[in-house]
Amino acid sequence: MHAPLSAVPVFRRPASVRRRGIAASVAATLVASLLMLIPGTTAASAAPTLLSQGKPVTVSSTENGGTPAAAAVDGDNGTRWSSAAADPQWIRIDLGSTVAVSQVVLRWETAYAKAYRIELSTNGTTWTSAYSTTTGPGGNETLNISGDARYVRLTGTTRATQYGYSLWEFQVYGESGGPGGPIQGGGDLGPNVKVFDPATPNIQGTLDQIFRQQESAQFGTGRYQLLFKPGTYNNLNAQLGFYTSISGLGLKPDDTNINGDVTVDAGWFNGNATQNFWRSAENLALNPVSGSNRWAVAQAAPFRRMHVKGGLNLAPNGYGWASGGYIADSKVDGTITPYSQQQWYTRDSAIGGWGNGVWNMAFSGVEGAPAQSFPNPPYTTLNNTPTSREKPFLYLDGNTYKVFVPAKRTNARGVSWNGTPQGESLPLDQFYVVKPGATAATINAALAQGLHLLFTPGIYHVDQSINVNRANTVVLGLGYATIIPDNGVTAMKVADVDGVKLAGFLIDAGPVNSPTLLEVGPQNASADHSANPTTVQDVFIRIGGAGPGKATTSMVVNSDDTIIDHTWIWRADHGDGVGWETNRADYGLQVNGDDVLATGLFVEHFNKYDVRWSGERGRTIFFQNEKAYDAPNQAAIQNGSIQGYAGYKVDDSVVTHEGWAMGSYCNYTSDPNIRQEHGFQAPVKPGVKFHNILVVSLGGMGQYNHVINSTGSPTSGTSTVPSNVINFP
Repeated sequence: MHAPLSAVPVFRRPASVRRRGIAASVAATLVASLLMLIPGTTAASAAPTLLSQGKPVTVSSTENGGTPAAAAVDGDNGTRWSSAAADPQWIRIDLGSTVAVSQVVLRWETAYAKAYRIELSTNGTTWTSAYSTTTGPGGNETLNISGDARYVRLTGTTRATQYGYSLWEFQVYGESGGPGGPIQGGGDLGPNVKVFDPATPNIQGTLDQIFRQQESAQFGTGRYQLLFKPGTYNNLNAQLGFYTSISGLGLKPDDTNINGDVTVDAGWFNGNATQNFWRSAENLALNPVSGSNRWAVAQAAPFRRMHVKGGLNLAPNGYGWASGGYIADSKVDGTITPYSQQQWYTRDSAIGGWGNGVWNMAFSGVEGAPAQSFPNPPYTTLNNTPTSREKPFLYLDGNTYKVFVPAKRTNARGVSWNGTPQGESLPLDQFYVVKPGATAATINAALAQGLHLLFTPGIYHVDQSINVNRANTVVLGLGYATIIPDNGVTAMKVADVDGVKLAGFLIDAGPVNSPTLLEVGPQNASADHSANPTTVQDVFIRIGGAGPGKATTSMVVNSDDTIIDHTWIWRADHGDGVGWETNRADYGLQVNGDDVLATGLFVEHFNKYDVRWSGERGRTIFFQNEKAYDAPNQAAIQNGSIQGYAGYKVDDSVVTHEGWAMGSYCNYTSDPNIRQEHGFQAPVKPGVKFHNILVVSLGGMGQYNHVINSTGSPTSGTSTVPSNVINFP
């Protein structure tokens, strides 16, 4: 018997969205022709620029999920916003920067405003009236107004019908580049980006200084990006601490050669690598001094686009605990030796060999990967990755900084950089280079102006959502740039558009609960993005640990065809601001979009479901999960008649879903007697399939009764031994 689901926030689009068609359009046209006779509504003599389409919009209310605010600025006369049936109601457009407004066009649905006013503001707080009427005719109204404004608001005070206010379109025209002027792209990368060339003096000294500062600063404020220009560097050992990223500035890894190592070890934590989070290496070639480079990491520590001319050791010195990890688009000439690593995922790479497995080792599109053999050894091997697109990266074209955006690959296998890399180069002057102190208003103005975003290392507080509304926008972070939402806002929202690339940043929940932290696509998103999907890569979310933080649902994916390529969504189990209610976060990832693919999905410690999948034809290749350590007792996690919330739940309504190499672990330190019914929950249907899944009780701190639904053996007492299911159903 399944638990009631009414309490769970499911952001699902309805089966259909009501549209009104040809008759309404004809009527609107007739009304528009009559309006030409009404003073004050004649067309302007000059043709101003449409400024409002696709801009962020907020409203006092919405009638239902099928009539969202964004429908009034989407340029589609077949979609609409409608309000609750009450007075007054308002709709407000944020133009992104202050502009000279000259005209407003209102395309009313049948439910129009008899009395309303148009108001302007430069700051969203102080408003001036630009137009008002108590005899509004409905239909199409074109209003000639004048004023400088960033925000334009329509406030309806008297409805013409019993229904709420309803607009097909709310259009604002004027001249862009107002009093504030345009935001300039490009510029320097700030003090926390360290750029080296082979002639730079004392490179090792700089690397060591940053490492001493960052080695144990797990929840510190330092953020660093280390960039190496193309060339050869000798006798270096770049030890990486927290919030430190190292990258080459060539177009290909072999353009930047380090005769030495890029090292992650765990001396700071007595040889335990399970907390080596938040660091990365990209786009370099290494000749390790000992013949093998050490990369002993846990979550949120990607190893991308690397060429290791030797072996790769994934364990700390002394072979202490380790719990990683992720490799993509990399070539390792020698053998990768995990030793104590409990789980690992490698994608679209080429390796000389693989040494061993502990619980869950997964490979997709990897040349040289071991053969499928789960559970002994615990290898899950897929010949190809269905769809992938590598992460954008900064590089130098001569002396000019550019961002390379790799092309999408289908049924990928091996690295993407053999031969000429396929993709698009974007010059840095097309990016707003975001530096600490930048406001959300300025960031949104840059986006509205058509710029991409490059966040330099730092911490950014935002008092409004960052709205990514333009197709193909790149939002790239350096050095674990961290975005913190203030006052319970959602940190970032992406429109239902093609090809947005989100990569390389951390979202840290604020102390006021946010309903969501990252939304990919609005509610009811339905566009087909299969030819050009949005990608979410090395985007990490944290609730608590660095201080108090709360969020109901961390990440919501509404857009179809989205690719989630390596994320760690983490409700903190240690650090500051940690407790069952202190850093309350009920849900980690909610997927509502169809045809969403996750490659390298890490989600941990949420109060209820860590992952809930409601969209059709979803696929996950590699999943790592731990249930919340701090559940105080059995009652705290009781899910109706089920003991505990699954780490990964597929909704009963879903017909097709598939997952490979997925593990869920429990470590109920507050009450070791807690029973967890299962790690996975899914409908029993022919199209819902799981392969090579497991649950583990860590030292007997809590127990699983089953692996998935009522299938699979219980975990084994205090023995940390997985219970496996090879295929379900």
